[in-house]
Amino acid sequence: MSAFATFLAGKVSDYIRLRRSLGYVFNVQAATLRAFVRFVKVRSDQGPLTSNLAGAFVLACDVTPAVRARRHSILARFADYLAIFDPRTPVLDPQAFPRPRSTPPARILADAELARLLSAARALKRPHVLSGETLYTVLGLLASTGLRSGEALRLDRTDVDLTTGVVQVRQSKFRKDRLVPVHASTCAQLRAYAGVRDSAFPRPFAAAFFVGPRGQRLSRTTFGAAFREAREAAGLAVPDRPRMLRPHDLRHRFATVRLARWYRDGVDVQAQLPVLAAYLGHVRYSDTAYYITGTPELLGLAAARAFATGGEVR
Repeated sequence: MSAFATFLAGKVSDYIRLRRSLGYVFNVQAATLRAFVRFVKVRSDQGPLTSNLAGAFVLACDVTPAVRARRHSILARFADYLAIFDPRTPVLDPQAFPRPRSTPPARILADAELARLLSAARALKRPHVLSGETLYTVLGLLASTGLRSGEALRLDRTDVDLTTGVVQVRQSKFRKDRLVPVHASTCAQLRAYAGVRDSAFPRPFAAAFFVGPRGQRLSRTTFGAAFREAREAAGLAVPDRPRMLRPHDLRHRFATVRLARWYRDGVDVQAQLPVLAAYLGHVRYSDTAYYITGTPELLGLAAARAFATGGEVR
């Protein structure tokens, strides 16, 4: 490992501790900076941190323009800190990777598409025989509960009650905790996964519920790579789409499908919206509204309700 990589690793650790001491959760930022350290180690770069090095790191992964902009922004803030200790560090141009002005709508999978994705996920065999079952269970949990992928990956074994079917989400966005009841079929799959996981790793290396190929907590990187492989195998990586399918789109799908089901069942949707917001971990319904996509089915159901009630949508 180069002297620069060693120096960088130390400063990244110091910076993460500093930001967290100021009250920031800093999980995504910390993961990005640690990935940058690994990137520098592989390249055996001798330093300093330059615009070219930052750009190479940002472009090293197949991610959306918004994620590239976020990764560069994280590096830019760290570079300001690093310059205190290494004056050679330049100010990174904030416009080098601008954020997209508009965000393409989420991709709401049809039932058949979701089934293909789950089937492709379960068929994965690399890098470990348990990988497919892990991805299948994580994606099934996301689709059936609307959890954020980070919330699922952070679950510990003690957070998942396999008897009552209640998942405890801790320290999520805005440091909030919540209890998420799951469907009986979801609970059954979580229970089955736990059995397979414990057979593969009878002596757990971590408290994590979802594990990676060596029994450690399933990382965002490993999860992302497996998701992209399953997406490709399921035929859902369509290049002419405005945006590739993301795990977060399953959260959008959950909210949209739930509303459509309430309309079909004749439920007073307006009265149930606070329930949906609480289930998703939102304080305000306006945050939940962001996840509701106006699919043809949902718009048609809402219009039919409005017509039947004399123009009042509820």
